[in-house]
Amino acid sequence: MHRCTEMAVTQLIGLFARYGLTLERVANDAPIPGSYWGESEAGLVGQVIHVRADTPVHSALHEACHVLCMDATRRAALHTDAGGEYAEEDAVCYLQIILAGHIGLTAEAICADMDAWGYTFRLGSACAWYTQDADDARDWLVRHGLLLESGVPTWQMRVA
Repeated sequence: MHRCTEMAVTQLIGLFARYGLTLERVANDAPIPGSYWGESEAGLVGQVIHVRADTPVHSALHEACHVLCMDATRRAALHTDAGGEYAEEDAVCYLQIILAGHIGLTAEAICADMDAWGYTFRLGSACAWYTQDADDARDWLVRHGLLLESGVPTWQMRVA
């Protein structure tokens, strides 16, 4: 599993900055503010993603993608629980796979980490879902201005 080591944190800081998000590192022995799942999972407080060195990269990406995919009203009150409906959750998963490529992780690598953590998909794995069954998630991201038709990120958050 890929963790938020120094190299990964540096790459995540750069990626998140493109969206106006902040990555905040937490001491290894401290609880993670805004962590929905607790333990080592990334936390959300406003537009700040909190991580420790043992936080999985997929968790940091997932929480950041929640911020990007939610509407401005929910984003303004965000603390710990991102909420959202199923279509948005699928879009979050799809976008985290896309963004993993922008920090040097392949789709296969991030999907393997997602599977190891316990994400569940209709086709049995994150990679099978992403490559064979995620058109609706991709379309959602295009419709809400987060991806271009070509699949390239717009580097913008959802507006409406």
